[in-house]
Amino acid sequence: MLLRGTMIALVATLGLSAFNAAPVAAKEETKSVFVMSRTWAVTQVSDAPVVYRATRDNNNLNPFGPPPRLRTIQAMAAIQQATGCKAIYSSMYQNISGQFFSQVSCN
Repeated sequence: MLLRGTMIALVATLGLSAFNAAPVAAKEETKSVFVMSRTWAVTQVSDAPVVYRATRDNNNLNPFGPPPRLRTIQAMAAIQQATGCKAIYSSMYQNISGQFFSQVSCN
């Protein structure tokens, strides 16, 4: 009898943990753009000031991919293409993962 109660408790615990492990939909909308033969994902990460994040697809580190290009110029073009606003160069920075963050100017 004790074994049956333990099994029921174990199954209930596993069932509850499955609800916690369910994937959560992203709050931000990600837009995929194609810049200089590369695919970029651009996402808005902040409302005030408006900041966007640009992440380049590494193409599974394919050595036979398109020729290398400067990533900063690509990131600025990707943000402009995805938002229709110009990236502010002086506010742009890159983190250690290679993601670019920048405020935008919509004039």
